[in-house]
Amino acid sequence: MNIFSKDEALTRLSLANPVHFLALGFGSGLAAKAPGTFGTLAAIPLYLIMAPLSLPWYLALTLLSVIAGFYICDKAAKDMGVHDHGAIVWDEIAGLLITMIAAPAGWVWLLVGFALFRFFDIIKPWPIRWLDAKVKGGFGIMIDDVLAGGFALACLQGLAYYLG
Repeated sequence: MNIFSKDEALTRLSLANPVHFLALGFGSGLAAKAPGTFGTLAAIPLYLIMAPLSLPWYLALTLLSVIAGFYICDKAAKDMGVHDHGAIVWDEIAGLLITMIAAPAGWVWLLVGFALFRFFDIIKPWPIRWLDAKVKGGFGIMIDDVLAGGFALACLQGLAYYLG
């Protein structure tokens, strides 16, 4: 059983290229099934490295991941010749980092944040779905996941407030 996609557009990318490596979520976006979920999973080690940082540092690195993501996703999409190819998962990585801003410590909160982000990323409530359909380029690839991360962040913080 092959876990990697055989998509022809992927042959235009190389994991040796740092931009492609990041766009593909360190290789996680090459999963044949549910690359967005695998990309979100790839964000967990990055989150665990960042979680002990002070809030200003966490926010700065998360903002950097979003801003860099505009270029990373745009470049990979252009190199592939496909807008928002499923293998491009840097947007999911940034989305989970947004979700986990000031999250309570612990694996339960990480799992809840993961589930909330995937829920909003998959369901795409308004205006996420509209932006996903209308906005192109690197900004378009990123913005739906930035908003999904924002929705998940609000829910996670609400749960932490009422349950914590």
